[in-house]
Amino acid sequence: VTEWRKNLGRKQAQSGGQFSSVEIPGFVVMLCWNGFLRLFWQVFPLASLEKRQPTVLVACGPDQNGCVGLACARHLHVFEYIPTVFIPKRSSDALHQDLRLQCERMDLPFLSYLTEALINEAYNLVVDAVLGPETELASVGEPFTGVLQTLRGLKAPIVSLDIPSGWDADESSSDGISPALLVSLMTPKRCSRSFSGSHFLAGRFLPFDLQRKYELNLPKFSGTDAVVQL
Repeated sequence: VTEWRKNLGRKQAQSGGQFSSVEIPGFVVMLCWNGFLRLFWQVFPLASLEKRQPTVLVACGPDQNGCVGLACARHLHVFEYIPTVFIPKRSSDALHQDLRLQCERMDLPFLSYLTEALINEAYNLVVDAVLGPETELASVGEPFTGVLQTLRGLKAPIVSLDIPSGWDADESSSDGISPALLVSLMTPKRCSRSFSGSHFLAGRFLPFDLQRKYELNLPKFSGTDAVVQL
């Protein structure tokens, strides 16, 4: 288990911790889902899932986290998991639309609503890619408040991408969800210091100048691994 020196807050993640809008589609999303999937296969191999079928619900928001979630759903299907996608609000972002279309063309099922009973009965676990560190919680309304309420009541374990949905990037929130596992993308966000579950960092591609600027002292990855436990 590795400790890190500093974490990025929301403003840093939005500015210095992010790439340009041109670089994000082909670089960040690809490397984030790649690192996440390597961890997923390691922590949740097919043989370990309790239900008869290897079902996974992937809840995807409209921003970058949602794009990573859609890419993950597509590749979980390739590797014999049975993912279902839930998108509470469709995005106008071109990348998001392209990834959603890819999932549709692979015949992935889409849910139009969430209920606790349905999720607990049908799915082994839930991937939370709903709200990311760029989200201003004060502006969050429906359908996301209802989605968060449902996710908070689940018995099925939740894996959150980057930050748990409903948390501020700078601090935890009692209104957010409590995942069993958190997978930080690129670098841990400040709120993750309040997270008590299993915590991993996926992605070893943050530019060195940003690492130096924010004195991040990111952990060393073993060999060609793209994931490390914190």
